Amino acid sequence: MKKNFQAAYLPIGVGTFHLESAQKLFEASKELISGLTDDCAFPDEMLLSLDKLSNFLDTIEPDFIILQNITFANAAYTAEVMRRFPDVPVLLWTLREPAIDGGRLRLNSLTGAYSAANTLRRFSQKPVNYVFGSPDENNVKQTLRSALAAARLRYDMRHLNLLAVGHTPEGFGFGRADDNEMMSVFGTKLLSIEARELIDTAKSYSDSEIADFLADAENRTVGLQNTPEKNRTDFARLYKAYKDYCITNNIGALASRCWPDFFTAFGTPVCLVLAMLNDLHIPAACEADTYGALSMYAASELTGSPCFFGDPVSMDEDENTITFWHCGTAACSLAREDTGAVIGEHCNRHIGPTCEFGCRASDEATIFRIGKAPDGHFRFFIEEGRILDKPKQFLGTSLVVETRNSARDIVYRTVEDGWEPHYVVAYGAIGQSLAFLANYLGVRYPEMASSQ
Repeated sequence: MKKNFQAAYLPIGVGTFHLESAQKLFEASKELISGLTDDCAFPDEMLLSLDKLSNFLDTIEPDFIILQNITFANAAYTAEVMRRFPDVPVLLWTLREPAIDGGRLRLNSLTGAYSAANTLRRFSQKPVNYVFGSPDENNVKQTLRSALAAARLRYDMRHLNLLAVGHTPEGFGFGRADDNEMMSVFGTKLLSIEARELIDTAKSYSDSEIADFLADAENRTVGLQNTPEKNRTDFARLYKAYKDYCITNNIGALASRCWPDFFTAFGTPVCLVLAMLNDLHIPAACEADTYGALSMYAASELTGSPCFFGDPVSMDEDENTITFWHCGTAACSLAREDTGAVIGEHCNRHIGPTCEFGCRASDEATIFRIGKAPDGHFRFFIEEGRILDKPKQFLGTSLVVETRNSARDIVYRTVEDGWEPHYVVAYGAIGQSLAFLANYLGVRYPEMASSQ
């Protein structure tokens, strides 16, 4: 049985420092963490001896640890934590000295952090996740929030079933995943089914069985009724086949083959089906890009909303923008309000239904990709910016991102470093959480997609 996510707050120290100051910060720290999550285990008192620490560790099964030097503590405290929970992500938190007045050193928390970090690095090759400051500081609040979000995402990824529908087309091998590798690095279970199996299932449905699915799609879109009747009803059959399979098999994300099979063997594209799944918070990538689907899942979980998936197809150096586009699989809820989720036909095959709209603007956005370096190691691309208020740029679905760093440098570096051609654009500033996730997983995340 799946256990619930649990964070644990460990305020370690010794009783020879200024305990009145430590107690105030202990209470303030608990209040801060409680405001960020309902799923944290707290000790009744500061853990000012190894025995008290050990006794508290006996009561918890954490998926994330906030290790705070409430005062100085020697390395034995951290060693005991790592001995018990060697694979659990840790955020090391140093408290600011309450006063610098020429008198007593109240906490000596920072020295304790050096001791703890030295031990953490000896136990693991992963980077130390660290924050310095008092509970009332905005940087501390934001860092804790991001670290907690990443820890919960790591937990969810370890319980995720990701479905691969069919195989990648020739020349799209970057999207293929090895089930053992996905499990060992991300904890995610990769399932697979042939596209023809879902096509055959879709063909078996009667008109009455798909009526609700067709009505659902018509309520979310603009102009679906203008699609030829056979394509419209075949889309609804395919929508039911995909959705029912996901529900029955507890699928949390999927990557689906699209061309040429759904044009040649079924006569109707899968594009709008994937758009509908994205709207239902089942992240769905096209062209069978499994790590693209995992990227979508991560972004959607962190933001709580669907994200965009597509290719970088245009750059404007003067605007400092990159345009992302795809054939028409964007979630209907991402459409601009002035157009809605317009339905059209595929730009190359001229068969519908597909989505045809520009995506709404956002003051905060994150471009993200779980990729693989030439040496086979995983790496994250992370870049924040904002989505501009732009109409549809090309046939299909599109959005334009003004990047925080130089768009020209991003395009040059990602091309020169051999990054994949599919990216996620998330509606939210989640870069810090993704960086924490990379640290937790032992994955590289160079600032601007360098292969170093």
